[in-house]
Amino acid sequence: MASAAEPMPQLLSDSALLARLIGFDSTSRESNLPLADFISNYLDRPGVRITRNPSADARKANLLVQIGPDQSAGVTFSGHMDVVPADEIDWRSDPFTLADEGERLVGRGAADMKGFLALAMNRLAALDPGSLKHPLALLFTYDEEIGTLGARRFTETWSGTEALPRDVIIGEPTSLRVVRLHKGMVRLRLGFEGVAAHSGYPHLGRNAIEPAARAIVALSQLRGTLEGERPPHGEHFPDVPFTALNVGTVHGGSAANVIPDRCAIELGIRLLPETVAAVVTEQVRNTVREALPDEAFSLDLVSESPAMMLDADADIHRSLCGLIGQRESFGVAFATDAGWLQRVGFRCVLFGPGSIEVAHRPNEFVPVAEFRRAGELLDDIVRRRCLEP
Repeated sequence: MASAAEPMPQLLSDSALLARLIGFDSTSRESNLPLADFISNYLDRPGVRITRNPSADARKANLLVQIGPDQSAGVTFSGHMDVVPADEIDWRSDPFTLADEGERLVGRGAADMKGFLALAMNRLAALDPGSLKHPLALLFTYDEEIGTLGARRFTETWSGTEALPRDVIIGEPTSLRVVRLHKGMVRLRLGFEGVAAHSGYPHLGRNAIEPAARAIVALSQLRGTLEGERPPHGEHFPDVPFTALNVGTVHGGSAANVIPDRCAIELGIRLLPETVAAVVTEQVRNTVREALPDEAFSLDLVSESPAMMLDADADIHRSLCGLIGQRESFGVAFATDAGWLQRVGFRCVLFGPGSIEVAHRPNEFVPVAEFRRAGELLDDIVRRRCLEP
């Protein structure tokens, strides 16, 4: 921690700080520690408390940054440090170098969600700790993109007794709309085992892909059944008001002249709020069992990202909607860290610059005007929630 006698870290402009953040390849397959080190050093100043919450293997870490009194009032700005890969060939520029295209700032993570991280960091870094009536906290997580793993780790290792602002704004790209509901996601792995043999002697082996293929047909029928159902809260997701099942990947076999001895199918299932993951998992199990009564198989949970739902009258939702003049409630079909955070008492909304429609795609961007407007709104939120009595 910097002492009062040491020079304060230089405060960069919002766009310059975004450029620095994008310069770190924090793809989920990489360690995020270099980025966490930079963020910690940038925010290290008198009155700022920085805590690392490492992953089990210590290759990654969540960051909790706090300034102001030890209270549960105030506000927490949250976001994930990881990004999806940028391996597409259609990038017009280096995805890990911020490109200013006039009305757009382009780079991997510009929208999802390093733009919000930069804004949140600068709002905290600019504050005089002695001026705060209520605290501001930043909670930055790892591995959100591969199953909200960092948020889950935080909630499972956090004592729950610390004075931390319970009202949370998660800066996912919502085009500056306030979102109070999102779907959850369960990832399952369905496995079949056979016996390997030379394909010229098929009677010596047992093909694992063939029962997997029959299972896929049965799961497509289950998908159709789910699409015809209308679980509670579907009205908040008008485009897809049902549980959505996707057969995402199929892996099996090694060569055309070898009887395959194993096949694995990965499923992604998007769940509405209050739809129970274990119940839907059992539907998958029963569907496969009924279609293949004589076949052994395994069904394993790969990851779970819970759905999120906040009451429309919750103060953080109502006040933020009032700030921007929003009268509607919005839900989104993607999962976020909010699902885990709400389970330990945090009241979460999604609100950030950029559009989810450009995330995870080549030439991802955040509109300059929206980025600036988001900074102004965060200034107003900090003033109302942290600086005023």
